[in-house]
Amino acid sequence: MYKTITLALTFAASTAMAQDTPGTHFIENWDLDGNGSVSVEELTERRGLVFGMFDDDENGSLDAEEYVRFDETRKADMNANAGGHGNGNGGGRMMEGMTLAFNDADGDGNVSRDEFVAGSVGWFAMIDRNEDGSVTADDFGPRSN
Repeated sequence: MYKTITLALTFAASTAMAQDTPGTHFIENWDLDGNGSVSVEELTERRGLVFGMFDDDENGSLDAEEYVRFDETRKADMNANAGGHGNGNGGGRMMEGMTLAFNDADGDGNVSRDEFVAGSVGWFAMIDRNEDGSVTADDFGPRSN
């Protein structure tokens, strides 16, 4: 419960700002050095932290129950903070990179920490639409699709 609350607070950002510019909410939450862009290293580090927030039994794997809570928390976060910039403006690829199907590399129905962190590179490639090696506001919005 506390981990879910922590994640919600961690993901909570300036809602008004996020509603104005597609991608703002993502960048605010994943840009660990505050330079306005997200590197693959930042994305990988953050995914490791996010994984830990939902591995309630701390066994190094997200089971079906833990993944349901993860999905519900992400959906609530997007509804509350992404300002409706989900459909057609990068939201699909943003959500896809966090799904069980995307991250369960061995298809066993569970996602290990290693699987989740390893998925960072593929997810980064999906988000970095202009392929410049960093994710910025330019990778979101209608022009990025």
